[in-house]
Amino acid sequence: MNSNAIKNDMKKKFVKYLIPSVTAMWVYSLYTMVDGIFVSWGVGTTAIAAVNIAMPFVNFIFAISVFFATGASTLVAIALGKRESKKANEIFTINFIAMVVVAAVIAILTLFYLDKIAIFLGANNSTLGYVKQYLKIIVIFNGFFITSYCLEVFTKTDGFPYLAIVGVVSSAIVNVVLDYLFVIKFNWGIQGAAYATGISQVVATLIYIVHFNKKKSKLKFVKCKFEFSVIKEVLSIGLPDSLTEFSTGVVIYIFNQTILLNIGDKGIITYTIISYINLLVLMTMIGITQGMQPLCSFYYGREDKESIKSLFNMSAKTIAYISVLIFTIVNVFAPNIVQVFMDKAANAELFKYSIKALRIFSLSFIIVGYNILISGYFAAIAKPKYATIISIGRGFFIITLTLFIMTSVIGETGIWLATAVSEGISVIVSVYIFKNNRYIKKETAELIVKAQ
Repeated sequence: MNSNAIKNDMKKKFVKYLIPSVTAMWVYSLYTMVDGIFVSWGVGTTAIAAVNIAMPFVNFIFAISVFFATGASTLVAIALGKRESKKANEIFTINFIAMVVVAAVIAILTLFYLDKIAIFLGANNSTLGYVKQYLKIIVIFNGFFITSYCLEVFTKTDGFPYLAIVGVVSSAIVNVVLDYLFVIKFNWGIQGAAYATGISQVVATLIYIVHFNKKKSKLKFVKCKFEFSVIKEVLSIGLPDSLTEFSTGVVIYIFNQTILLNIGDKGIITYTIISYINLLVLMTMIGITQGMQPLCSFYYGREDKESIKSLFNMSAKTIAYISVLIFTIVNVFAPNIVQVFMDKAANAELFKYSIKALRIFSLSFIIVGYNILISGYFAAIAKPKYATIISIGRGFFIITLTLFIMTSVIGETGIWLATAVSEGISVIVSVYIFKNNRYIKKETAELIVKAQ
């Protein structure tokens, strides 16, 4: 094959994995937003604020899933690239067992300390009951939250990326239908939304487990000796992407505390709306990154550096286009977006304030994808050290410091502007690390700089 044919073949492979990855993330984000919409219109704005207060815990559960999914799928993909199917199946099985054990521990500890966790998250007299009701049900289903996402990633690694869409879409449809029935028709309130979400994860998990028990699947559950060394390696590789997701929960927690201190409960409602839109953006960027990761890991196992570089370039260009498009859509349709979550007539002042805050916050949408991509790239080629530095930097240290400084200097506006400033600082650090890695050409790093 000539160079053009090879390039076109790589594009086809990238698109094959990109579309289901992004679609899966969009569907996840949208049905999470639907939860908020049903809760807001079916229960009230206080209830939607309570869901946002509980969200860091939900992010924690999802981060655990990402921990296992990214680490194990990278090792499995590398093993498949080396044609070591027995090793791939053993890693797959050991990883699943570890997930089930961790999920059981989380459920027991959370139910035992439910009140303390709710208060720690920021629940007050008006939201405590709602937060406890929501968390109690979510944690019962946490095992399905963890396994469904992880198995979805493995489905793509197994070579069936479109089956991942089937699982996610099926889960989303179930969630939306049950949200309508439980929250609106049966008046089960915030508990109905939690049950709808939990049951939807059960559906997705069952779809993927059925797949891995079919003959066409390369990955199988096998009898093997449980090796802690495998889990240690899985967790070291999965840590960066997990921190990216966990940082979302940490940031929401820090923002909630800062907003309660400087604005009050109404500010939490505004931030809840922004969080749903931000989730959609983050999931889009994670979806693009995850579309690249299985292929990168595979070619890393084959020691094909040129294919890895080509995949990264395609991912960076995709993020550049999508970031600008999302930023434009959010700013043009900001009033329409806010109106989905609240009654304009009943909350006129809060409605205007939320539009302004959303537009300021949206500046971060132009930048955030590059940080996620670079971190995900290093995780895909089994270089977790660099990915961890980027994830911890942008996900905790930089945003915390920026939020404190911006709020102290310019007040309320600083709260909504802090994320954009933080992501800007983080991308400078990311590109610096990126340019100094031996797998990366200088021109590739310059592509990201020019895209800004």
